[in-house]
Amino acid sequence: MTLGTMFEQITDYANRADPYPLYAALRKSPVTRQGDGSYLVSTYYEVRSLANDPRLSNDPRNCTPGADGPDVAEEDTNLPPSFLLQDPPGHDRLRNAAMRPFGPPHSPRFLHDMRGELAKVVADLLDALEGKDEIDVVDDFAYPLPVTAICKVLGVPREDEPRFHGWADTVASGLDPSGGESGQAKAQKARRELGTYLSGLIDTKRRHPGSGILGPLARETGPGGSMSATEVVTTAILLLIAGHETTVNLISNATLTLLRHPDVLERFRKEPDLVVPLIEEVLRYEPPVQFIPFTAALADIEIAGTTIPKGSSVRLMLASANRDPKRFEEPDRFDPDREDNQHLGFYTGIHYCFGAPLARMEAQLALPELFRRIRNPRLLADPPPYRANPVLRGPRHLPVAIDGLAT
Repeated sequence: MTLGTMFEQITDYANRADPYPLYAALRKSPVTRQGDGSYLVSTYYEVRSLANDPRLSNDPRNCTPGADGPDVAEEDTNLPPSFLLQDPPGHDRLRNAAMRPFGPPHSPRFLHDMRGELAKVVADLLDALEGKDEIDVVDDFAYPLPVTAICKVLGVPREDEPRFHGWADTVASGLDPSGGESGQAKAQKARRELGTYLSGLIDTKRRHPGSGILGPLARETGPGGSMSATEVVTTAILLLIAGHETTVNLISNATLTLLRHPDVLERFRKEPDLVVPLIEEVLRYEPPVQFIPFTAALADIEIAGTTIPKGSSVRLMLASANRDPKRFEEPDRFDPDREDNQHLGFYTGIHYCFGAPLARMEAQLALPELFRRIRNPRLLADPPPYRANPVLRGPRHLPVAIDGLAT
């Protein structure tokens, strides 16, 4: 194994359960050219610097032809890219329009007013575990909570979840750099089908807004509006997928981490207010997004003694940066008391996670109740089976034995 082949190792499913020794080896060189011509950036200060550098583009079309830039599923002649894969000023216009119905300053109470509803969803999901002595934390809890939440945020009928579940998983798999052309073709097809479904729903919301932010977004279209009709669709696709895929991993990774650290778990049961710093430490220690796979250099960039040529594909390794010993003391130790925990679990800069407040709220509601209610939880598989996607890393299933539920 050489530094020039590290990306192959990191994306190999055989290393999904524990990629951190590979990241430690990678950090020996902050910026590493891979055999395919791409560059991996693995250390904290360099990742943070580039993430805030306007010379680094989030639009993969800025990769030089022939450079190893991912054929991201959003490269689709029928739908424009979402704001995630755009640079200013297009990014700023679309993101700001999406923020207006979602949060401050225009809608400061939107998420706050959802808190009671989501607390009830948490309670109902846990009530449904009554009588079981074995649960799958992913399927029974960590997946349905964020899906229900994002449906409420957007105003998508919860009963339509079986329809978009498959589409969402397939579109998210398009982030996998190892998926090849067939994987990208499937992701593009799923994105078109999901777009058709959401387009119909948005048309309905335009006439009868109802609850959720799709109604207000739909009214942003037309002369003088902030979005075209297709931009509303691509924004809805992004929010629907990003709004649950990463939060599933956050809750699952947090549960797994606590079960692996019984001393912290025992303390957490006695101190539920520990949940806030605990979640921040999970975001550092086991981030749901491992790396940003699709940035491109708009100019020659000199960093850490290396020149990244214009047009190169650049991958920012967030999970590696989060365990950089030059930034975090004893980075491989899980410590919810860690001070100055400026992790990159939600990224940084203009592309900082749009849904971070919602993800934090869901996890803060979910974890104290989960561990208050389930009695004597024990891992039945360690490591558990992981999802195939190396970007969105988390357990696909998390089987846990329990001795029933507390009321």
